[in-house]
Amino acid sequence: MLGKILPVLLALIGLAGGGAAGYFLRPPPASPETADECAPADLHAAPVGQAHGDGHGDAVATSEFVKLNNQFIVPLVTDGRVSGLVILSLSLEVRVGETETVYRAEPKLRDAFLQVLFDHANAGGFRGVFTGSANMDLLRTALTETARQNIGPGVIAVLVSDIVRQDG
Repeated sequence: MLGKILPVLLALIGLAGGGAAGYFLRPPPASPETADECAPADLHAAPVGQAHGDGHGDAVATSEFVKLNNQFIVPLVTDGRVSGLVILSLSLEVRVGETETVYRAEPKLRDAFLQVLFDHANAGGFRGVFTGSANMDLLRTALTETARQNIGPGVIAVLVSDIVRQDG
């Protein structure tokens, strides 16, 4: 029994430690007053639609991608006991200028996302071929609706950037 629980417990401790280190060691967000044109770009927000190349492009950024700092860990429960884990990384596509709104609301957003993920797991969404197109579309839609309820209409979509299922 201990031989089956120990690897899962060690994996959870490692994930929590790595997530905590990433959270506490991340660079502070640049404020508009201190931002410099030559400053390196924010790795968490990537504008979409900007012109590249000769500098004469007329394209305007219409959205940004915001990667949530920590992974989501969802237990899979069968017959009253944890039978596996699903680990996800999520990003949000938001309108330009909404990045700070996402970071300010992140604790509330994470809580709401976890509830959606738990409901999805309890409905059997992570069983069988859990990465099927229809199943993933259902999950993305539920997460996007939840993000809009918590942040507002600035959210365009929620993207699942990584997903792993570990059966116990």
